[in-house]
Amino acid sequence: MILLKKATDLHNWLESQGKKRNKIGFVPTMGALHPGHISLVEYSRKENEITVASIFINPTQFNDPKDFKKYPITIEKDIDMLEKAGCEVLFLPAVEEIYPDGIAPKKHYDLGFLEIVLEGKYRPGHFQGVCMVVERLLDIVKPLNLYLGQKDYQQCMVIARLVELMGQKIKTNICPTLREADGLAMSSRNMRLTAEERKSAVAIYNCLARIKENLRAGNTDSLLQKAQLLLEEKGFKVDYVEIADANNLSRISHWDGRQKTVALVAAFLNEVRLIDNMLLN
Repeated sequence: MILLKKATDLHNWLESQGKKRNKIGFVPTMGALHPGHISLVEYSRKENEITVASIFINPTQFNDPKDFKKYPITIEKDIDMLEKAGCEVLFLPAVEEIYPDGIAPKKHYDLGFLEIVLEGKYRPGHFQGVCMVVERLLDIVKPLNLYLGQKDYQQCMVIARLVELMGQKIKTNICPTLREADGLAMSSRNMRLTAEERKSAVAIYNCLARIKENLRAGNTDSLLQKAQLLLEEKGFKVDYVEIADANNLSRISHWDGRQKTVALVAAFLNEVRLIDNMLLN
């Protein structure tokens, strides 16, 4: 695996690959890698000539500076995992390489409804920061295929919208969430959980599974109230538990029995904020 830190070096290397550069798969990450990230690399390797992964902890998407400082860094382990997975290139830029003119926003991305609901509501400015870094990375890598994990369901929709705004012919591939044996969604933030918190964290998966099992046509409020209570009893401070249209994230308070739906959860377990989702039908 080749490790490159400069955009010009990455551009030059990709240009040297001739026809292969026409089929690049890209896996953007913030490091602290786990098997979920590696599964994205594996999807890319099956479908592309070259797989590029990036590791960049993006300061513009953290609306809480303390969260940014506490984000886990495991770079040596990450490099080893990517090498073993067969990734061809790791792009490991500094902040100045991604934001040569500084991190202050230069424009506003029109994300519509996605920016004011769920994560958009509870993390103002977050998705603008996501778009800043992803646009820059896509301009540098110029992939044919982009690989994202379903765990960040709303973010996947935001990035698909960004690609549309950029007018790029990039296919956004949403890959299934990988879970631990007990159902907890794999996440870099799980590294911050204590042993006791880790045991409690599976309640998020149990909450989603209960919603899926008990979803019936009609009013959904009671189902959501019970799900929130389950989380609170396990010590969570809940930001939201919602059932939404899987295509646009509009809230569903009365389900017609046919509409494609997704359940989404975000909740704090002490200082660690966890998110997850599950397609319901």
